[in-house]
Amino acid sequence: MRRMAVSTPTTIDLEDLGFDRGAHLLVDHALVSLPVGGRLVVRGRDPTLAIHVQGWSRARGHQLEAAPAGDLEAVAVVVRGRAEEARWHGAVRAGDAMAAGVVAHPPATWGLAARGALVEAGGPPVPFDLDEKVEVWADLAPRLYAQAAAAQWNPATAIEWETSLSLPDDVERAVVQVMTYLVENEQAALVVPARFLGRIHPHFREVLQVLAVQVADEARHIEVFTRRALLRGGPMGVSGAGGLASLATLLEEPDFALATFLLSVLGEGTFLHLLAFLERHAPDSVTRQVAHLAYQDEARHVAFGMAHLEEHLAVKPELRGRLHEAVERRHDVLVNTAGLNREVFDALVVLAAGAWDPQAIAEGYRAVEMLQREMDEGRQRRLGRLGFPPTEAAELSELHTRNFM
Repeated sequence: MRRMAVSTPTTIDLEDLGFDRGAHLLVDHALVSLPVGGRLVVRGRDPTLAIHVQGWSRARGHQLEAAPAGDLEAVAVVVRGRAEEARWHGAVRAGDAMAAGVVAHPPATWGLAARGALVEAGGPPVPFDLDEKVEVWADLAPRLYAQAAAAQWNPATAIEWETSLSLPDDVERAVVQVMTYLVENEQAALVVPARFLGRIHPHFREVLQVLAVQVADEARHIEVFTRRALLRGGPMGVSGAGGLASLATLLEEPDFALATFLLSVLGEGTFLHLLAFLERHAPDSVTRQVAHLAYQDEARHVAFGMAHLEEHLAVKPELRGRLHEAVERRHDVLVNTAGLNREVFDALVVLAAGAWDPQAIAEGYRAVEMLQREMDEGRQRRLGRLGFPPTEAAELSELHTRNFM
């Protein structure tokens, strides 16, 4: 491709090109390299050129002088003014183009401007109440988004749906019950991050991207859990009142840090153990694939929640007390509910047992009890990473909802 000349002449010939067909671009380009007060002779044969040059120059803050005597095709001399520079007086650079340029408190006047853009002064403020870096940011966010974007999978092709299932009816019912339970939990996990997307300042775009992919992940999980539940044509299982009450408390939390803590660190962190359990004890390959793929996604959600809260606590250690209070508050609300419904617990026992005899059921029951201990230990480890002493971590883990999420 031929390069355009970088030098700007003091005379420009527009030939037959008029301002209604882009001539102003050539005039503007020619003026760029001239100093304020520099003169540009504009020539051309378009019959309306003189009128358009006059109006355009006035609008852009340039002055006009009469055309040079004897130059029949010259319509005017444009004298470069300062209006364009004045237009950007007070403009600010909205951080750098890379994540390293993220600022602590982007102003509302940056609004939807791209990070790194020169934001013209005088634009309308666009309010976002989550506009403090410490409230939402994690240095891991750009990398997590890149990983998430690369790891997206298609429910139609990533799972071998055509595999023939020959499970006994009672085992299939157990799978359906667990899938029903997973769907209701994933619907809560979709709504919670979605509620914050419109509140976070777009300057923190990688956080928005991480949360947007998280919402997409949960939508995909809902699809595959539902599809597995209905694969044999039977009805969905039971949604218990206690479980639904537990999930409702997640939707009611308006604070981003507390919601992230309750959902991603405690809830989804606990769910990682459940999904690993299902993959290990799945009675068929479709259930195993569904659990495996969902586990990979959920691990990213937990990683972002942990990274954000660790960085938040490093700046504001007093947040730790609020996290403690959030767990206690949720426990108090749910103290009279049943938590995990019996149908889900029994279904997990059946899947882990793999057979209908006393010894197998006993083994399945022990496996579910071991799952609950692993969940508790995992919560305590994550709480320890967030700076909670062992005794307090054990107390908070014990207070976590019996519904797992």
